Amino acid sequence: MNSSVPDSLAVIAGKGVYPRLLAESARRQGVRRLFAVAFKKETDKSLAKLFDDVAWINMGQLQRMREVLRESGIRHVVMVGLIKPTHLFRALPDAELRALLAGLRLRNAQTIFGAIGDLLKADGFAVLPASTFMEMHMPAAGLLTRRGPTPVETSDIELGLDVARQTSDLDIGQTVVVKQGTILAVEAFEGTDETLRRAGRLGGAGAVIVKLAKKGHDMRFDIPVIGAHTIKVMRKIQAAALAVEAGRCILLERERILEEADRNGLCITAFEPALVRPSARDLP
Repeated sequence: MNSSVPDSLAVIAGKGVYPRLLAESARRQGVRRLFAVAFKKETDKSLAKLFDDVAWINMGQLQRMREVLRESGIRHVVMVGLIKPTHLFRALPDAELRALLAGLRLRNAQTIFGAIGDLLKADGFAVLPASTFMEMHMPAAGLLTRRGPTPVETSDIELGLDVARQTSDLDIGQTVVVKQGTILAVEAFEGTDETLRRAGRLGGAGAVIVKLAKKGHDMRFDIPVIGAHTIKVMRKIQAAALAVEAGRCILLERERILEEADRNGLCITAFEPALVRPSARDLP
């Protein structure tokens, strides 16, 4: 086994296929024991067969989560999978989570999960990046589909990159949707898919989507992710192209995504991080 691969790994598993793909990849790379903290009514129940042990807790039980992680005896922890943004307001947080939230001036995925990660670090855990074991799902720079962007789509991608760089640094969101030089939507708290639906209602067919991690983004969690459902939404709103940042975005079920994109004439491309121009706060 690679000496850099931990013998045991605890996975805080949200919704979707991400926890499954990570577990499968971790096994292939030599992790012998896998433990999951899963959320009732959220985490896929079939995940249990991939892990040696699973602790099921309710959303919002921060104290219980820390307890089961300590009881597992595992030092390395990773947080992956979807947590619905609305849970911030609709879940019943325990006293520990209420105290954590009360101490945050800005509440978004990065600040909330960052604070949780800091608590886990204080507990003695090594919190690994969400991209750990997911290298094969992170595209290198270049065109990923058969169809490349048209000149108009290329111009919209460049505009989307500029805008996404500015807005991501404002802790708004990671996604910008553009059509023929018009900004249709900027992601807020609703998440990527709802942002795309809003853009589709406003601009109709032919939109270009840009997804970008901000400079200094904490890759332990909230890493930009594109899944099969996002491609489904793109089809529904008749979007034309998607641009993601090479090496800083995960394509879940990559082959399935690209096959679906090719079948529907979509363009997906990964751009070099160097193409992202500095934001105003980076300038001298």
